[in-house]
Amino acid sequence: MTQRIPIVENILSANDRLAEENRARIESAGVFSVNLMASPGAGKTSIIEQTLSRLADKLRVAVVDGDIATSLDADRAAAAGAQASIQINTGGECHLDAVMLQGALNQLDLSKFDLLIVENVGNLVCPADFRLGTHKSVLIASTPEGDDKPYKYPGMYRGVDALVVNKIDLLPYLDFKMDYFQRGVEALNPGVVTFPVSCRTGEGLDAWTNWLAQNVKR
Repeated sequence: MTQRIPIVENILSANDRLAEENRARIESAGVFSVNLMASPGAGKTSIIEQTLSRLADKLRVAVVDGDIATSLDADRAAAAGAQASIQINTGGECHLDAVMLQGALNQLDLSKFDLLIVENVGNLVCPADFRLGTHKSVLIASTPEGDDKPYKYPGMYRGVDALVVNKIDLLPYLDFKMDYFQRGVEALNPGVVTFPVSCRTGEGLDAWTNWLAQNVKR
């Protein structure tokens, strides 16, 4: 146990240095980048598909998908209109890290893109600890997960720049108290920009994609 803390600190420090290199590389190409995090089933890939359907004819979008196995998510992104779609299989790791993203960046000519969307591995613990070098970190929550998630996973909610609350079309059928959920979020991340959306009905998605497009212009 006496060695655990220094080892973890060294791993995170090395990752942060590589994340800074990734960030410099992305910025030098004039690309805006986001890291999408969520639990399994919250709707990351569906959000990406809906985002591409609204932005692919306006922006050049590359998608990097992280998952333990398969290329299913990358295939869905490509079918939805991503100009480039790269799959990272972590082989069991519960998160992406800066090394993995660096490998994906090596496969992209960033000068050909305006927006880079990174879909992290479905997990509400590990991804928050490993910076990738993206400009913004976005958490996708979903109503079927329950309204207690900010209280149970504070590290994830505390560190994000934006929050997407997905599947709001299910609210009439769930015991999800939005005010309770929002109080938990506000206590951890006051004023975080929040987008209630439904991939099924399209509600709220224009506000989300407009936010992305505005950040690309900046």
